[in-house]
Amino acid sequence: MSYRIFAINPGSTSTKIALFEDRECLFDRNITHEAKDLAVFKDIPDQFDYRRRLIEKYVADAGYDLADVDAFVGRGGGLVSMTGGTYTVNDIMFEHARTCFKARHPATLGSQLARFFADRYSARAFVVNPPDVDEFIDEARMTGIKGVYRESRIHALNQKEIAIRYAESIGRRYEDLNLVICHIGGGVSVTAHRKGRMIDSNDIINGDGPMAPTRSGSVSVNQIAALCFDGSHTKADMNALASKCGGITDLLGTSDCRDVVDMIEHGNRFAKLCYDSMIYQIGKYAGSMAAALCGKVDAIIFTGGVSHDSYVTDRLGEMLSFIAPTVVMAGEFEMEALANGALRVLEGREEAKEYTGVPVWSGFDEDR
Repeated sequence: MSYRIFAINPGSTSTKIALFEDRECLFDRNITHEAKDLAVFKDIPDQFDYRRRLIEKYVADAGYDLADVDAFVGRGGGLVSMTGGTYTVNDIMFEHARTCFKARHPATLGSQLARFFADRYSARAFVVNPPDVDEFIDEARMTGIKGVYRESRIHALNQKEIAIRYAESIGRRYEDLNLVICHIGGGVSVTAHRKGRMIDSNDIINGDGPMAPTRSGSVSVNQIAALCFDGSHTKADMNALASKCGGITDLLGTSDCRDVVDMIEHGNRFAKLCYDSMIYQIGKYAGSMAAALCGKVDAIIFTGGVSHDSYVTDRLGEMLSFIAPTVVMAGEFEMEALANGALRVLEGREEAKEYTGVPVWSGFDEDR
């Protein structure tokens, strides 16, 4: 029996949609949203009908019928922390997404749209490894400041998909492997996967880990404090440096690594230093994730858009191949990851999880 699965991935300026029959993509579209069109909405939940109508239009224009879909799967977001997997969009999840319970991001519309279409067409609704996935071990959360803890913010959807694909390619189970996965895109997440769980990584939102095309990466606390109190940087400025316009963007004025490569080819030595430094920091952080796995690493995998650049992956391979074999699985597979998560449940290879609304971690008892 084959299954049709419709994947929905809402972003800040687009809504990506794709229709799959089992693992085959029948059609996909990246529906772009102009700033002026979104500006009329007071809040993210208000965009629901606007995006829904566009989805219906593009599907109809492509000649497909959503009534033939067995499952709708959304990006997810705005939820409490949870373990990885495929979740049914139940009433609690829908309400948390609708109210942006933990985060205000268009991704919260994914589960709402999936549930809407599933209810309309008597199908099932899922989310797969949403941004809220948190599988950290306790030691990975602690910092040296009381009450301040490291948080799990990772490219969870693509990281889990890459891990599962790699395991299948060598005839193993993800749950039996130890992997270090480096997602290298506009942000960089370097993660230790131990037997199917992401036990440690860098926080891609709060400026933790290696420098990235749009992120500052880790900077010493006193240097950051000096910038915060020098009178020329607002809180918004500092947040932007950490997660939107730091890193290569701040240093070279572009977030596109193809531009950086062009600068290097035209003799820009500072551009080369910046690019090499980013690569060096990624490699150094990957080494720390190998230590988190006690050196027992089956493979180190490079994924994300920047991993298409062999200059990056070759140099990382030189740094890290003494630890474990290095593998390049370049690109991002978010739409496939959404569909594959739903397919595993439909085929009975995985059981759908129920969202409880109770976070998997909410702090330590500091007095124990």
